[in-house]
Amino acid sequence: MELFQILLLLKGSTWNWLEYYGVSSFISINMGSTDFNSMGLDDRLLESVAELGWSEPTLIQSRAVPLILEGKDLLARGRTGSGKTGAFALPVLQRLLLGESTGSVRALFLAPSRELVQQIHGVVRSLLSHCGRSISIGNLSMGENLEAGRALLKTPPDLLVSTPGRLWSHIQAKDIDLSSSLEILVIDEADLTFSFGYESDLKGILINLPSIYQSVLTSATLSEDVNKLKKLVLHNPVILQLEEPQLAEASQLAQYLIKIEEEDKFLLIYALFKLRLIQGKTIIFVNNVDRCYKIKLFLEQFGIPVCVLNSELPAASRCHIVTQFNKGIYDIIVASDENFLHCRISRGIDFQFVSNVINFDFPLDVDSYIHRVGRTARGNNTGTALSMIAVKEMLRLEEIEEELKEKMYTESSVFRPYQFKLEELNGFRYRTRDAWRGVTKIAIREARLKELKQEILKSTELRAHFEDNPRDAQILRHDKSLFTVKHQVHMKKRSRLHNP
Repeated sequence: MELFQILLLLKGSTWNWLEYYGVSSFISINMGSTDFNSMGLDDRLLESVAELGWSEPTLIQSRAVPLILEGKDLLARGRTGSGKTGAFALPVLQRLLLGESTGSVRALFLAPSRELVQQIHGVVRSLLSHCGRSISIGNLSMGENLEAGRALLKTPPDLLVSTPGRLWSHIQAKDIDLSSSLEILVIDEADLTFSFGYESDLKGILINLPSIYQSVLTSATLSEDVNKLKKLVLHNPVILQLEEPQLAEASQLAQYLIKIEEEDKFLLIYALFKLRLIQGKTIIFVNNVDRCYKIKLFLEQFGIPVCVLNSELPAASRCHIVTQFNKGIYDIIVASDENFLHCRISRGIDFQFVSNVINFDFPLDVDSYIHRVGRTARGNNTGTALSMIAVKEMLRLEEIEEELKEKMYTESSVFRPYQFKLEELNGFRYRTRDAWRGVTKIAIREARLKELKQEILKSTELRAHFEDNPRDAQILRHDKSLFTVKHQVHMKKRSRLHNP
């Protein structure tokens, strides 16, 4: 029988065969498992799955895990938050547990950013929590330079996680040889791999792999870049496309909008947090980094702590910010997805248990909206998204809503009106106006500079330099005073409407 490629389409729970390539008769394959126990996974993995709270497989997990366990090459498309990491990690770990350690890298996971590499590494470590030392795993992108990776590769792990760029650097330096040991390759977020500039790195990696190995690609979209990558990596693959709504259903995700004047956005954001009108972890999205710091400096005047996820910061700093947010050290984070493709925050980074997403600035396109709002209502959790729409954003709203209807398979509006009487906040207007005006361009510039200096001092790579050259550190610590927004006492006084 010829090798085949199958395109599977899922709408809700109904599966249809759409297209066969090179198949002359009907081929029956395992259409998925309804629970983890029926997948034939090792008991140690099942214990970890239970501890992670994965009560049942997501759609992509139920279909992909059996296919990967059968040894098929796979291209799996699923929306952000659909459980793609578990879908490839579980069968790969099962395969490694069944075999014996060879003292070489047997499995390789590639992801387009260091944040995603760390995220995958964390999930895999959690899944291995009951496996003792049966499988070793290494994160090749942890350090700021190649030296940390060289130390790791002196005793190669069974499973290696890396960005393509870092791995290719080590291959070129002859720190690692994958030409005979690799059994399975997984490329996560495949649609971003080429757009992040990794095409040449990946091609270099591929020519240094064995002639036969299993490959898996996962992606949120099936773009032209994914098609190019598929031709490079996959051999007669199964193509698994989950045509599910790209956002959770209305029963799980409440999407609100409020039409509001631009200057009233700050009044509303103040009220939402100061009066505790929303609860739980919240991500506020804006369209540029300056707006991130404007919101941070504005809210801090009222004693509301906020963290900025700034794309200018080192990757290690950004990872640390996300980790602290996930641990509950702070509940509000402000992020931008402006033209910093290499670290766009609306896409890919795994924020955990986010209750609310606020689009302070409405996104520029429907994909950005989906990826922003996709940070909440993940798995079986519920969530809320609130978009603040100024007059200048109305046309964009209409365009994006029409596209959302298509992607959500609905003819009715996906948005509910957010009922809020702004006139009830008139007593707070002078406070918010004063605070808002106090956040000048100079204040924003100095705040960004201050944070960058702090992160430089924290950098592992530069710490030794500062120890040897203390005058350089003194210059960073003791140059001109940073501009600070004047915190007026009355702004931090508890409102009479505040109800803790």
